[in-house]
Amino acid sequence: MAGVKIYDTAVSPQWIDYNGHLRDGYYSVIFSSAVDALMDRVGLDEAYRKHTGCTLYTLEMHLHFLHEVKQSDALSVQVRILAADRKRIHAALEMYAEGKAEAVASCEFMLLHVSQNPEPRAVAFPPEIAAAIEQLRQLSAALPAAGPGSRTIELRSRT
Repeated sequence: MAGVKIYDTAVSPQWIDYNGHLRDGYYSVIFSSAVDALMDRVGLDEAYRKHTGCTLYTLEMHLHFLHEVKQSDALSVQVRILAADRKRIHAALEMYAEGKAEAVASCEFMLLHVSQNPEPRAVAFPPEIAAAIEQLRQLSAALPAAGPGSRTIELRSRT
């Protein structure tokens, strides 16, 4: 396991496709829910969002499907904070199926701290949130990656 455990979920029967595998869109749902758990962990929870009008927006997401997931799998997601600055978090998440050593999927996110009032605009994290993000970064950044990192998607010529 590569990161700090952040989220667990069962695979819902409605998430399974005609091949008996987790439908690709539900990997995103699971990773998105794990980002919600990350928000709770660093103090960007429901109370914070309600009080401040601030939240995280996803700017970019890179998803890698590494192994098939079946309905019988219990899943957990781990997080590594690769970098953070005053307003952004670069997070790597890895999904594991119970009983399997290798990650079944990995996903990188670029997240932006946004005030939604009166119009959405990027704002700096408050000091206590920034400290919690940094603490998690220090705990997780040096841990080994379970999947490939972000890269450009392209078709290369086979000339």
